[in-house]
Amino acid sequence: MPSLAWKNKGSYEMDQFVINLIFVGGSFALYIGIAIWARAGSTADFYAASRGVNPIVNGAATAADWMSAASFISMAGLIAAVGYGNSTFLMGWTGGYVILALLLAPYLRKFGRFTVPDFIGDRFYSQTARLVAVISLLVMSITYVIGQMTGAAVAFSRFLEVDSTTGLFIASAVVFCYAVLGGMKGITYTQLAQYVVLIIAYTIPAVFISLQLTGNALPQLGLFSTHTATGQPLLQTLNEVLMELGFNDYTGNHGSTFNMVLFTLSLMIGTAGLPHVIIRFFTVPKVADARTSAGWALVFIALLYTVAPAVGAMARLNIITTLYPDGVQGEPLAFDNKPDWMLNWERTGLLRFEDKNGDGLIQYYNEANPPQRAIDEGWEGNEMVLFNNDILVLANPEIANLPGWVIGLIAAGGLAAALSTAAGLLLAISSAVSHDLIKSMINPGISEKGELLAARISMAFAIALATYLGLNPPGFAAQVVALAFGLAAASLFPAIMMGIFSKKMNSAGAIAGMIVGLGSTVLYIFTYLGWFFIPGTNMLPNTPDNWLFGISPLSFGAVGAALNFIAAFIVMKMSAPVPAEIEALVESIRVPKGSGAAVDH
Repeated sequence: MPSLAWKNKGSYEMDQFVINLIFVGGSFALYIGIAIWARAGSTADFYAASRGVNPIVNGAATAADWMSAASFISMAGLIAAVGYGNSTFLMGWTGGYVILALLLAPYLRKFGRFTVPDFIGDRFYSQTARLVAVISLLVMSITYVIGQMTGAAVAFSRFLEVDSTTGLFIASAVVFCYAVLGGMKGITYTQLAQYVVLIIAYTIPAVFISLQLTGNALPQLGLFSTHTATGQPLLQTLNEVLMELGFNDYTGNHGSTFNMVLFTLSLMIGTAGLPHVIIRFFTVPKVADARTSAGWALVFIALLYTVAPAVGAMARLNIITTLYPDGVQGEPLAFDNKPDWMLNWERTGLLRFEDKNGDGLIQYYNEANPPQRAIDEGWEGNEMVLFNNDILVLANPEIANLPGWVIGLIAAGGLAAALSTAAGLLLAISSAVSHDLIKSMINPGISEKGELLAARISMAFAIALATYLGLNPPGFAAQVVALAFGLAAASLFPAIMMGIFSKKMNSAGAIAGMIVGLGSTVLYIFTYLGWFFIPGTNMLPNTPDNWLFGISPLSFGAVGAALNFIAAFIVMKMSAPVPAEIEALVESIRVPKGSGAAVDH
């Protein structure tokens, strides 16, 4: 329930809270209802929806699975904070999906397995390879799901007026209800509904804001249109106000180009190695359907990804305009005149101001490069001391004074984005444990009922672990997700690529490559971000001057992938060749005709 202070602010705020409850509660009821309707009754239902999903439906579900809290909640915030330099998130994620759709998905569908470790274990004729793939999948997926829980906690903390810890527990409970119950069959149709919710929630506020600032209803065009208030291009206006406050210009690249390239590459090949996205292509009836659903997914993804840069730029300009209502050379906003959206987000602990010089005004500028005005007037520091990047998209409708129903809609959309991907990741985790570990390695004689129970228990355990780790995430949602992509890039992507396109790659080479790639990347990440992301356990400060050759932990996945390929080919040359039947198997999956039925071990 809302706090007393919240109630005392008046009926408008209470009405907004009720609107939020209606949108969020209604969407949750829809998801859980779908899960009950599409409840998995067999392992084929639970793992692959019995391979009966329509390609267009699968495309929308894949898009929802793909567009996580990182895409919906965090990406525009990171772009807004940095500008052009953080467009790497867009380039890497989109480019990687093209690689996945064209080079991997159809071949993996033809192979006819349920999971990525299933493919790697059979292709490299080795239970050890299967085990290493399972470990890689678990490390990557658990890291990824932390980001989703972080994003869901941010959304809950604001829109249901609870602290972020309580929000995290609510998100965990909801995802437990529909993911554990429905499996892939329930998740597929839930994600279809979640895509509709999240894309409407993302685009409607963007259209309103674009109309306000530029008069253009299409945000994609509004970004490059004339800013109505100044009569000059919007991006030029944004560049000018930022530079007057001592920040870098928005449209320039101010980081390391080398690091930027590595980071983009890491996101691209990490995308192509994501098991929770790959398994979506196992749900369609035919190989051709895998390609078709990939094409539809790209269309659905583009609807959000082409809007994100506009959302970031326009929101950054709106924030500055709020803090400097008379222009950056005018008097800053008074603490007593803070708009409701600032007061609302301050309650969450994700936004904070501090009157450092006691003048009652909010000075916002770059302390590291203060403008002359800050020096002349004796400002004592940037007084917006905390602005969590993950709140920007969720706060956007409030910043722009949009109607209450739009705020409720964005709440439902943000939660849909976080929970849809969390469900896909948890399914990948539970499938790896129940199918690839228990069924394939530990207890091959387990009944289908027993395997289904094991899948649900392992999913529940994964939810509990992700919730615990989500209490102290190692960064913003998109940054945590970027770490997961690096882990996928360094471990699973090379093994899948070599499994499809190299008939000569043997089990020893694949195993060595995965161990080297995963081990080197995990070690590098933990060196700077702490062992298992536990605060205070890092061996070196996470600053550019401490990075090896200037390579950020977020970018190391590309290096890990290169080490994976190198180790695999060296060990392959020194070990026994691939059996003839495996070479024939690899040759057969390259032929774009037909697809085998799912193989249950």
